[in-house]
Amino acid sequence: MGRFSRGIELTKLSFRVIRKDKELLIFPLISGLLIMAVAASFLLPVFLMGDITSSQDLDAAFYIFWILFYFVSFFVAIFFNVAIVGCALLRLDGGDPNLKYGFRFAAERIKYILMWALVTATVGLILRALEQKAGFIGRIVIGLVGLAWSIATYFVVPVIAAEKLTPLKAIKRSASILKQSWGEALISNLGIGLIFFLLALVGLLFIFTGIAIGSLTGLLIGIAIAVIYWVFIGILQSAVSAVLMAALYRYATTGKTSEDFPSYVLENPWSI
Repeated sequence: MGRFSRGIELTKLSFRVIRKDKELLIFPLISGLLIMAVAASFLLPVFLMGDITSSQDLDAAFYIFWILFYFVSFFVAIFFNVAIVGCALLRLDGGDPNLKYGFRFAAERIKYILMWALVTATVGLILRALEQKAGFIGRIVIGLVGLAWSIATYFVVPVIAAEKLTPLKAIKRSASILKQSWGEALISNLGIGLIFFLLALVGLLFIFTGIAIGSLTGLLIGIAIAVIYWVFIGILQSAVSAVLMAALYRYATTGKTSEDFPSYVLENPWSI
């Protein structure tokens, strides 16, 4: 089986895990709600006070504010991703995870999650600060640096989940795993991206239907249904992507593909 075929199989496997454990969708839902609450608590006061970036005296406070915002946001996202990855790894090993297991799994790795959240918050703030001061070409270069960082650290979450490594060791381990599975990771991520792009387009049908009705009420109802649908698609994509990280990690570290996992993987992956 080549890289392309394995990438497709691992993509299908990710959907199968979600089909088997639909409760995993609760994790990205809670994560999204918490991140919105964090954003509101940090950004609403800034909006009410006006632009604080114009005062030189507030430079230090400005950066402290943003690193705290980034840190809390990244912590929430990483915590729930670790929870999903932990549940997915258990399922791939033949276990039967639940929400309680996922929360406990992530809580047991809280130290590593906090450290990684601090690293990602710091890197994110540095890149943002450099981008604001750079010209057009500089922004492109910084964007490429950010992309390289994202690629190199792709497996950090499953590494934290499975191996409990500190950030520097986790980054090195992530890069090492990526070298072994870059083809499968590329194909499977492109596949999931395409699937959810097409699914997102379906939401436009609700809006077009509302327009076709020819009334403001019909349009508003169509928009409301489309938004609810897109939220669900976003939650599903987040969960599937996290499971995919776990499946890719398991493949890269053990060589297991879909046929090596428990018998449920033979079920229809598209029936959510």
